[in-house]
Amino acid sequence: MCVGLSAKVVKISDGTAVVDAGGAKREVSAQLLEDLEPGDYVMVHAGVAIAKITDDDEEETDQLMEELL
Repeated sequence: MCVGLSAKVVKISDGTAVVDAGGAKREVSAQLLEDLEPGDYVMVHAGVAIAKITDDDEEETDQLMEELL
């Protein structure tokens, strides 16, 4: 099973995004997504932002992860 984490985009530069995932900031590849802007939420897997998600998706993902852990 693959698990992706939801994260908020903080900064974008040259195909790379800095994201905030629960307070931990990480640099990930943003080359798969177009029109990504700071403030957007993304699903991150293996160091790659793989999809844009909504604020509601992000909240639901966080709740599910808390229940699993």
